[in-house]
Amino acid sequence: MIVRTAQPQSRRLWLLALLILLLAAGCRGAGGNLPWEETFDEAGSWSTGEDAYSRGNVSDGAYVFEVLQNDVSRWAAAGQSFGDGIYELEATQTSGPLDNGYGLLFRANAEAGNFYLFKVSGDGYVWIGRYQDGAEAATLIGDHWFESAAVQQGLNVTNRLTVRAEAGNMIFYVNGQEVGRVTDNTLAAGDVGVLVQTLGGAPVVVRFDSLAVGPLD
Repeated sequence: MIVRTAQPQSRRLWLLALLILLLAAGCRGAGGNLPWEETFDEAGSWSTGEDAYSRGNVSDGAYVFEVLQNDVSRWAAAGQSFGDGIYELEATQTSGPLDNGYGLLFRANAEAGNFYLFKVSGDGYVWIGRYQDGAEAATLIGDHWFESAAVQQGLNVTNRLTVRAEAGNMIFYVNGQEVGRVTDNTLAAGDVGVLVQTLGGAPVVVRFDSLAVGPLD
Protein backbone atom coordinates (compact mmCIF):
# COMPACT_ATOMS: atom_id res chain seq x y z
CA MET A 1 0.00 0.00 0.00
CA ILE A 2 1.38 3.36 -1.00
CA VAL A 3 0.76 6.80 0.41
CA ARG A 4 1.81 9.95 -1.38
CA THR A 5 1.70 13.62 -0.55
CA ALA A 6 1.17 16.72 -2.67
CA GLN A 7 1.77 20.35 -1.78
CA PRO A 8 0.81 23.15 -2.17
CA GLN A 9 -2.68 23.47 -3.76
CA SER A 10 -5.57 25.95 -4.01
CA ARG A 11 -9.26 25.65 -4.87
CA ARG A 12 -8.71 26.88 -8.46
CA LEU A 13 -5.13 25.91 -9.15
CA TRP A 14 -3.65 22.72 -7.77
CA LEU A 15 -0.21 21.79 -9.08
CA LEU A 16 0.90 18.48 -7.64
CA ALA A 17 4.43 18.02 -6.29
CA LEU A 18 4.75 14.50 -4.94
CA LEU A 19 6.73 13.17 -2.01
CA ILE A 20 6.54 9.36 -2.06
CA LEU A 21 6.46 7.51 1.23
CA LEU A 22 6.14 3.75 1.48
CA LEU A 23 4.55 3.06 4.85
CA ALA A 24 3.70 -0.63 4.55
CA ALA A 25 5.75 -3.46 3.17
CA GLY A 26 3.98 -5.42 0.52
CA CYS A 27 0.53 -5.30 -1.07
CA ARG A 28 -2.19 -7.76 -1.68
CA GLY A 29 -1.95 -9.50 -5.02
CA ALA A 30 -3.76 -8.00 -7.97
CA GLY A 31 -7.46 -8.62 -7.72
CA GLY A 32 -10.10 -8.16 -10.37
CA ASN A 33 -12.73 -10.69 -9.26
CA LEU A 34 -16.05 -8.95 -8.69
CA PRO A 35 -17.78 -8.21 -6.46
CA TRP A 36 -15.00 -7.03 -4.13
CA GLU A 37 -15.47 -5.29 -0.80
CA GLU A 38 -13.12 -3.90 1.81
CA THR A 39 -14.76 -4.19 5.23
CA PHE A 40 -11.78 -2.83 7.23
CA ASP A 41 -12.14 -5.57 9.81
CA GLU A 42 -8.35 -5.70 9.90
CA ALA A 43 -5.51 -3.54 8.63
CA GLY A 44 -4.37 -5.94 5.90
CA SER A 45 -2.30 -3.98 3.39
CA TRP A 46 -3.59 -0.59 4.51
CA SER A 47 -0.98 1.64 6.08
CA THR A 48 -1.26 2.29 9.79
CA GLY A 49 0.78 4.56 12.02
CA GLU A 50 1.91 8.16 11.85
CA ASP A 51 4.49 10.25 10.03
CA ALA A 52 5.05 14.00 9.68
CA TYR A 53 2.15 14.41 7.27
CA SER A 54 -0.57 11.96 8.22
CA ARG A 55 -1.92 9.31 10.53
CA GLY A 56 -3.88 6.22 9.46
CA ASN A 57 -5.51 3.37 11.33
CA VAL A 58 -8.24 0.78 10.99
CA SER A 59 -10.87 1.18 13.70
CA ASP A 60 -14.45 -0.07 14.15
CA GLY A 61 -14.78 -1.26 10.57
CA ALA A 62 -13.43 1.91 8.94
CA TYR A 63 -10.15 3.39 7.75
CA VAL A 64 -9.53 6.60 9.71
CA PHE A 65 -7.27 8.96 7.80
CA GLU A 66 -5.92 12.20 9.30
CA VAL A 67 -3.82 14.75 7.40
CA LEU A 68 -1.77 16.76 9.87
CA GLN A 69 -0.46 19.65 7.76
CA ASN A 70 -2.14 22.19 5.48
CA ASP A 71 -1.84 22.17 1.67
CA VAL A 72 -1.13 18.45 1.61
CA SER A 73 -2.84 15.51 -0.08
CA ARG A 74 -2.36 11.96 1.15
CA TRP A 75 -3.78 8.80 -0.30
CA ALA A 76 -3.76 5.11 0.45
CA ALA A 77 -4.39 2.28 -2.01
CA ALA A 78 -5.76 -1.22 -1.53
CA GLY A 79 -3.27 -3.15 -3.65
CA GLN A 80 -5.93 -4.41 -6.09
CA SER A 81 -6.61 -4.07 -9.81
CA PHE A 82 -9.99 -3.38 -11.42
CA GLY A 83 -11.26 -2.06 -14.72
CA ASP A 84 -14.95 -1.86 -15.55
CA GLY A 85 -17.31 -1.85 -12.60
CA ILE A 86 -19.31 0.14 -10.11
CA TYR A 87 -17.03 1.76 -7.54
CA GLU A 88 -18.50 2.85 -4.22
CA LEU A 89 -17.19 4.53 -1.08
CA GLU A 90 -18.68 6.10 2.05
CA ALA A 91 -16.74 8.97 3.61
CA THR A 92 -17.44 10.94 6.79
CA GLN A 93 -15.41 13.95 7.87
CA THR A 94 -15.23 13.95 11.66
CA SER A 95 -13.08 17.01 12.39
CA GLY A 96 -11.17 19.86 10.83
CA PRO A 97 -11.88 22.79 8.47
CA LEU A 98 -14.54 22.18 5.81
CA ASP A 99 -12.39 23.69 3.04
CA ASN A 100 -10.81 20.39 2.04
CA GLY A 101 -11.10 17.43 -0.31
CA TYR A 102 -11.71 13.75 0.35
CA GLY A 103 -12.81 10.82 -1.75
CA LEU A 104 -12.10 7.97 -4.11
CA LEU A 105 -9.24 7.23 -6.48
CA PHE A 106 -9.58 4.43 -9.02
CA ARG A 107 -7.85 2.85 -12.01
CA ALA A 108 -4.70 3.91 -10.25
CA ASN A 109 -1.04 3.15 -10.85
CA ALA A 110 0.22 4.51 -7.56
CA GLU A 111 3.89 4.05 -8.41
CA ALA A 112 3.57 6.12 -11.59
CA GLY A 113 1.12 8.64 -10.12
CA ASN A 114 -1.64 7.90 -12.65
CA PHE A 115 -5.27 7.74 -11.49
CA TYR A 116 -8.78 9.10 -11.75
CA LEU A 117 -9.88 11.08 -8.71
CA PHE A 118 -13.44 11.76 -7.50
CA LYS A 119 -13.61 13.88 -4.37
CA VAL A 120 -15.94 16.18 -2.48
CA SER A 121 -15.32 18.91 0.08
CA GLY A 122 -16.84 19.48 3.48
CA ASP A 123 -18.31 22.77 2.23
CA GLY A 124 -20.21 21.32 -0.71
CA TYR A 125 -17.94 21.12 -3.75
CA VAL A 126 -17.02 18.32 -6.16
CA TRP A 127 -13.83 17.70 -8.15
CA ILE A 128 -13.49 15.06 -10.87
CA GLY A 129 -10.30 14.68 -12.84
CA ARG A 130 -7.25 12.70 -13.89
CA TYR A 131 -3.66 12.76 -12.73
CA GLN A 132 -0.78 11.52 -14.83
CA ASP A 133 2.86 11.13 -13.83
CA GLY A 134 2.01 12.58 -10.43
CA ALA A 135 0.62 15.86 -11.72
CA GLU A 136 -2.76 17.25 -12.70
CA ALA A 137 -3.38 16.25 -16.30
CA ALA A 138 -7.05 17.06 -16.87
CA THR A 139 -10.17 18.26 -15.11
CA LEU A 140 -12.84 16.04 -16.58
CA ILE A 141 -15.92 17.93 -15.41
CA GLY A 142 -16.09 21.73 -15.01
CA ASP A 143 -13.22 24.15 -14.78
CA HIS A 144 -11.99 22.76 -11.47
CA TRP A 145 -14.08 22.50 -8.29
CA PHE A 146 -17.82 22.96 -8.80
CA GLU A 147 -20.56 23.40 -6.21
CA SER A 148 -23.21 20.68 -5.86
CA ALA A 149 -26.31 20.42 -3.66
CA ALA A 150 -25.82 16.64 -3.68
CA VAL A 151 -22.94 16.95 -1.19
CA GLN A 152 -23.83 16.70 2.50
CA GLN A 153 -21.94 19.55 4.15
CA GLY A 154 -20.38 19.70 7.57
CA LEU A 155 -18.94 17.32 10.12
CA ASN A 156 -20.20 13.85 11.01
CA VAL A 157 -22.32 13.50 7.88
CA THR A 158 -21.67 10.72 5.37
CA ASN A 159 -21.22 11.23 1.64
CA ARG A 160 -21.51 8.19 -0.60
CA LEU A 161 -19.47 8.40 -3.80
CA THR A 162 -20.30 6.10 -6.71
CA VAL A 163 -18.69 5.74 -10.12
CA ARG A 164 -20.08 3.62 -12.92
CA ALA A 165 -17.12 2.92 -15.20
CA GLU A 166 -17.55 1.04 -18.47
CA ALA A 167 -14.52 1.29 -20.73
CA GLY A 168 -13.95 5.05 -21.11
CA ASN A 169 -17.51 6.00 -20.14
CA MET A 170 -17.85 7.10 -16.52
CA ILE A 171 -20.84 8.42 -14.57
CA PHE A 172 -20.34 10.00 -11.15
CA TYR A 173 -22.86 10.12 -8.30
CA VAL A 174 -22.89 11.76 -4.87
CA ASN A 175 -25.46 10.28 -2.51
CA GLY A 176 -27.30 8.72 -5.44
CA GLN A 177 -27.53 11.96 -7.44
CA GLU A 178 -25.66 12.21 -10.72
CA VAL A 179 -23.11 15.04 -10.72
CA GLY A 180 -21.53 14.41 -14.12
CA ARG A 181 -20.48 12.01 -16.84
CA VAL A 182 -17.47 11.90 -19.12
CA THR A 183 -15.71 9.79 -21.72
CA ASP A 184 -11.97 9.37 -21.16
CA ASN A 185 -9.96 6.37 -22.34
CA THR A 186 -6.62 7.26 -20.76
CA LEU A 187 -6.70 4.75 -17.88
CA ALA A 188 -8.27 1.32 -18.36
CA ALA A 189 -7.60 -0.46 -15.06
CA GLY A 190 -5.75 -0.17 -11.79
CA ASP A 191 -5.88 0.13 -8.03
CA VAL A 192 -8.58 1.66 -5.84
CA GLY A 193 -8.06 3.81 -2.76
CA VAL A 194 -8.92 6.80 -0.61
CA LEU A 195 -7.65 10.37 -0.36
CA VAL A 196 -7.70 13.31 2.07
CA GLN A 197 -6.62 16.80 1.04
CA THR A 198 -6.17 19.85 3.26
CA LEU A 199 -6.85 23.29 1.77
CA GLY A 200 -8.09 25.62 4.51
CA GLY A 201 -6.15 24.35 7.50
CA ALA A 202 -5.22 21.17 9.31
CA PRO A 203 -5.65 18.64 10.72
CA VAL A 204 -8.54 17.05 8.80
CA VAL A 205 -9.91 13.63 9.79
CA VAL A 206 -12.07 11.44 7.53
CA ARG A 207 -13.51 7.96 8.16
CA PHE A 208 -13.76 5.76 5.07
CA ASP A 209 -16.12 2.80 4.98
CA SER A 210 -17.93 0.48 2.54
CA LEU A 211 -15.28 0.61 -0.17
CA ALA A 212 -16.46 -1.78 -2.85
CA VAL A 213 -16.26 -2.59 -6.55
CA GLY A 214 -19.18 -4.45 -8.12
CA PRO A 215 -19.96 -5.75 -11.60
CA LEU A 216 -21.85 -3.61 -14.08
CA ASP A 217 -25.60 -4.11 -14.18
